Amino acid sequence: MDINKWKSVAIDVDTYAIVKAMGKQGFRGPGAMIAKLVDSEAKKLAKKNGVSPESFKAKLLAEGKSLTKAKK
Repeated sequence: MDINKWKSVAIDVDTYAIVKAMGKQGFRGPGAMIAKLVDSEAKKLAKKNGVSPESFKAKLLAEGKSLTKAKK
């Protein structure tokens, strides 16, 4: 697995079960369901901060990448 493209995260079993059930209703796997939840939350926060969702996601992505690099 390419560690530059994919990351693993640990979530508790109950949360995983909920994500699986939510994904089943929308025909999504757990990874796609988590991506949808993150996208929805980012859009909500962008609206709250009065910025476009695209620019807010770009800011979060840059911040997240810098945090990931700092851990190495």
